[in-house]
Amino acid sequence: MIVDLPATTTSQVSKALVKIREEGGAVALGRVLTLVIAAVHGAEEEAIEAANDASREHPMRVIVLSRSENPDDEEARLDGQIRVGGDAGASEVVVLRAYGAVGGDEEGLVTSLLLPDAPVVVWWPTAHPENPAKSPLGRIAQRRITDSAAAGSPLESMTMLARNYGPGDTDFAWTRLTLWRAQLAAVLDQPPYEPVTAVSVSGAADSASTSLLAAWLGLQLKVDVALEMSNHSHGSSGIHGVTLERASGDVVLERGQPNVATLSQPNQPTHDISLPRRNLRDCLAEELRRLDPDDLYGEVLTQGIGHMDAIAHDATSSRGK
Repeated sequence: MIVDLPATTTSQVSKALVKIREEGGAVALGRVLTLVIAAVHGAEEEAIEAANDASREHPMRVIVLSRSENPDDEEARLDGQIRVGGDAGASEVVVLRAYGAVGGDEEGLVTSLLLPDAPVVVWWPTAHPENPAKSPLGRIAQRRITDSAAAGSPLESMTMLARNYGPGDTDFAWTRLTLWRAQLAAVLDQPPYEPVTAVSVSGAADSASTSLLAAWLGLQLKVDVALEMSNHSHGSSGIHGVTLERASGDVVLERGQPNVATLSQPNQPTHDISLPRRNLRDCLAEELRRLDPDDLYGEVLTQGIGHMDAIAHDATSSRGK
């Protein structure tokens, strides 16, 4: 069921929610958190669909705050919409479309709609604040999710997040590495138990995940990492491959197809491994499984990403000569 509330206020939206629960039996009992999605007009539906899918694992209230990219040219107005039942998965969705000066008070718009005594998670599916933890929405949240891959310049976005990191921050560029990190850890848990002497990571020039993977490997293995970034004309987007050098030979995990990677190891047959690119639903569901700070992400971001940016810059400069 979808209820439209044009030219409304947050108070009227809150009253409409209560009325819907009383008349239709849709209740907030069992909701484990409030997810606030900060989006721009026209980019809400993909995020709502991902949240609806993730809500089947994490029942929640979803508040979508949609703002214009050019609010100065608009008349101040707030349009509301409530979705429950089949239109909201296992959640209840409140969509607030703010126009003009109304969108300037982000915290005030969502505060009265938050579930009482429940954690708050904020997700910016497109552009994100320079400092998420100190932004109006970030201040009221336990977890803050960004997606640097959706930014105009993913690597610059990741560098900015590293400068302004606060406990509770995370980014989907990190979440997309879960399968890669699990596979590489599994390889190193098998004999021969030799130390890795060098690492090389390759990926697309605009892939923040590639830089994060290289930074993680450098910190965990305490070795130098060679980072090769190429434009799309020389390969697919995202991570292309990882090579771990050991005395007995190289371990190579390379993704030549969108969803399949090839694992090559000395004295072992070559294996094809399912390594799909993760969609928004999978990334969001994983991040909602933990509401405490991701200390490993914070360490990789703050201690490793700056070093990897320098390596990538040097590699790009050398190719241009």
